[in-house]
Amino acid sequence: MYLIVFYSLLLLSGIVVSQTVNFDQARELLPLLTTVCLAYIMVEVGLEFTIQKDKLKHYAWDFCVATIAAVLPWLLCAAYFGTVFHLNWKESGLVGLFAAPTSAGVLFAMLTAAGLGMTWVFKQARILAIFDDIATILLLIPLQIVLVGMKMEMLFVVVIIIFLLAGAYRWLNCLRVPVGKLWLFFYSVILVVFLKFFNATAHIHLEVLLPAFTLGCVLFNPPAKPFDEAFMHELSHMEPLRGWPLWFDRLLKGGFMFLVGCSLPKIDLGLITPMAALWHVLMLTLLSNLGKCFILCCYRREASLISRLALSVAMFPRGEVGAGVLLIAISHGFGGAAASLGVLSLALNLLLTGGFIAVVVKLISEPASS
Repeated sequence: MYLIVFYSLLLLSGIVVSQTVNFDQARELLPLLTTVCLAYIMVEVGLEFTIQKDKLKHYAWDFCVATIAAVLPWLLCAAYFGTVFHLNWKESGLVGLFAAPTSAGVLFAMLTAAGLGMTWVFKQARILAIFDDIATILLLIPLQIVLVGMKMEMLFVVVIIIFLLAGAYRWLNCLRVPVGKLWLFFYSVILVVFLKFFNATAHIHLEVLLPAFTLGCVLFNPPAKPFDEAFMHELSHMEPLRGWPLWFDRLLKGGFMFLVGCSLPKIDLGLITPMAALWHVLMLTLLSNLGKCFILCCYRREASLISRLALSVAMFPRGEVGAGVLLIAISHGFGGAAASLGVLSLALNLLLTGGFIAVVVKLISEPASS
């Protein structure tokens, strides 16, 4: 569990730095480094992601669960912004969307650090976190269309998303290239550079999350087949490795935690007092996590109540996608107290991530969960 504490301290340090240091000189470098680390994590997630194509109905159910688990926190927080701060539905809808996505990068790094990579909770959380990130990306499209109007660029993004999802399914585990840690990092750098050039050329904004996941999906890594022992070090992704690959992996994931904290925008509460702000942050955090507890009502045949509760808590962490949503809201002029409270709620969830994972470890270690 020491890694969980270490990652949490990195998150806290990044948040403190984001509020005290002026990053104007590193305005381009900071998001670039964060995106490379995120791409590395998501390529690895895609590499680990396997589906049985004869059980698509099961995955359709997973996507429905993940979508509802993303929509409920969004609606609860949007309603809170609308009723308490009297925001219009467009502003409250966009700002409130920060609460929808579970942080796949933070979640997978923490669960793996806790040694939970082979548990049912990890395997199910891996699927749901990816699906609710996809659902959030899809929700952003109609919201942005409402704000900026129907433009050809938005339709282009929709087509690309459909192509990426179809490609991840069609060419799953087909690309036979090396998949060691350094190679995954190299692919991530190439992908980020390509997307940066592509977005600038096509005048669209395509996040790295889905392309990186798709790339990981198409990499050849079928877990059911035996491999030569000489190459097993390249295929061990479910649990931490030994030697320098382990430290390289931890360096990137720890750096990602710190950079996510550094990426949070400056806090501006206006006339709201610190005590009132604390109350609003606690309420937003409670509502956002309450929505994730919808998962308790699902998977009754697959797991016990304790395991389903552990899965719900595992979906609490927020991170890079939620921060991205807030940055998009600010770019549309929706800043002020509402966005700042969203940032603080997101930061609180980040700080509580280690506690969430500790609760998950405690729950699944109970005899009742077996």
